Amino acid sequence: MRKPLVAGNWKMNLLVADAVKLVEGLKPLVREVSGVDIVVCPTFAALYAVGQALKGSNVKLGGQNCYVKESGAFTGEISPQMLLDVGCTWTIVGHSERRQYFKESDAFLNEKLKFALASGLKVMFCIGETLEERQGGKMNDVLTRQVTEGLKGLSETDFDKVAVAYEPVWAIGTGVTATPEQAEEAHAFVRGLMKAQFGGNVSDAVRIQYGGSVKADNARELMVKPNVDGALVGGASLKADGFAAIVKGAI
Repeated sequence: MRKPLVAGNWKMNLLVADAVKLVEGLKPLVREVSGVDIVVCPTFAALYAVGQALKGSNVKLGGQNCYVKESGAFTGEISPQMLLDVGCTWTIVGHSERRQYFKESDAFLNEKLKFALASGLKVMFCIGETLEERQGGKMNDVLTRQVTEGLKGLSETDFDKVAVAYEPVWAIGTGVTATPEQAEEAHAFVRGLMKAQFGGNVSDAVRIQYGGSVKADNARELMVKPNVDGALVGGASLKADGFAAIVKGAI
């Protein structure tokens, strides 16, 4: 039985005081939840303060991105070691916005993933097709490429620290959500890819999250599907009560 993983990606939102206020409101709402791994991913500027506020709680801290070096002349970047230093246990790698706006390739994301894992972080690795790719019948080709190239070279034990987040790009921030049936179809396809590439032990154990306009009122029907193992939540994670409802919908 795979333990659901529900993470809030706050993107470029919330100043430090508001970020701390959000987690202070969230903690009592999910305090009794034991069957779900819960993560919040604030902006880099708020990581330390949020990490301090989360101490002693069942909510873990994650970064939204990281670079492929420990330190050096890489203006504007942040290393896995820096994320660990402020209390992160997770990071997101390969979010569609990084792929789209910052032109991050499958090969570069594979490098990021491996470096984050080697540094001691757990990783939510994002994949997903655009609306044009889906309508053009290319969804399976895109997912195959992203899984094959993005996860290349990982060992079976690496997947103890990796979750895959399927996020159809056409459903991110649009208010349009994949139907539970669409999500299940894509997740089952990805799990099949994982089996072909890494074997049954990995494919049976790896958690595949759904991301794309997840809200309290649709979370449960998505997460009861057999191959949907939680959610990577965007806008709805910016409200404590809404995010808590999504977490509880994963139980």
